[in-house]
Amino acid sequence: MRSSFFGNLDQGQVPGHFTLQNPKMLRVQLNGEDVLARQGSMVAFQGRMDFDYEGGGVGKFLKKMVTGEGAPLMRVRGQGVLFLADDAQDVHLFYLENEAITVNGRNLLAFDPHLSWDINRVQGAGIAAGGLFNTTVSGTGWVAVTAHGTPAMLDAAWGPTYADGQSAVCWSTSLQVGINRTFKAGALIGRGSGEAVQLAFQGQGFVLVQASEGPVVPQARG
Repeated sequence: MRSSFFGNLDQGQVPGHFTLQNPKMLRVQLNGEDVLARQGSMVAFQGRMDFDYEGGGVGKFLKKMVTGEGAPLMRVRGQGVLFLADDAQDVHLFYLENEAITVNGRNLLAFDPHLSWDINRVQGAGIAAGGLFNTTVSGTGWVAVTAHGTPAMLDAAWGPTYADGQSAVCWSTSLQVGINRTFKAGALIGRGSGEAVQLAFQGQGFVLVQASEGPVVPQARG
C-alpha cells in the first residue's frame, strides 16, 4: 500500500490520475475512464463529464438502508479534469496494490471503479449498535479519504489500540477489530455521543484517526 503517510507515494511509479490539487481538493484526470465519488463532492470540472447515481446493486443498497453506512456514490465518466472536495476537509490518498482498506463511510471521497467494495459489520457490533458498519475497498487502484483536522497514523502493532468509532477514518483489513465497552457506562469517553464504546484494534496494521468526530451538523430550529 502506498501513501504519503508511509513515505512511499511516488506519483512517477503509480498511475497519476489521482493527485492533490491542494490539501483540501482532489484532482482526477479522466480520459474516457470512470471514477466513483461521493455524491455532491464535485466542486468543478473542465471538459465533458456525465454524472450518474451509483447504487452498487440490490445487495449493497439494502445494506445501506439497514445499516446507514456507506457513502452515497455517483459515477463520473468523461474526458477532462474533475475536482472533488467535501466541506474543506483534508484529503489523503492511498494506492492499493492487490490489498484492502476499511473506511468509515463518512470519510470516503472517491475511488477507482474497478476496485471491489462492500459494507461490513464490525465484529461484535449488532445492528442495534448503530453506526458500527464500515466500507471495505479492495484491489489495485486509488482510494481518496477525507479527515476533519490533521489526522494521526497509529501503528496497532505497538499494542492494543482504541478509537472512537466516528474518529477512526480508515484502517488495515489485516487488523482484528472489535468493540470495547468500559465498565463506567456514564463516562464521556468519546467527544460526541457520550457512549462508553470504542473500536478496538489488534494486530499488524495501521489506524488513521482524525482530530474530531467530524463536522458538527447544526440542529434544526423549531
